[in-house]
Amino acid sequence: MDIVWAIIVGFFAGIIAKLVTPGGPNPRGFILTTVLGIVGAVVATFLGQAIHLYGPGDSANFLAQIIGAIIVLLIWRQVVRAR
Repeated sequence: MDIVWAIIVGFFAGIIAKLVTPGGPNPRGFILTTVLGIVGAVVATFLGQAIHLYGPGDSANFLAQIIGAIIVLLIWRQVVRAR
């Protein structure tokens, strides 16, 4: 159930990350932005719980998912810009 919740939150975290991050319109697609948000949220959930920073129901989990989505979105922009 944690992964399903991370995917749902990752969808919204991707949208929030898109609104928060500065820069151009890359990634341009709505689907790509939400997929990057889901990836960031799932990775942040896995890493945070693996090193025991927070548990499955903590509010820090939600904040970490948003921060993870922003980081993945910024990394993606740097990779795309380098091409």
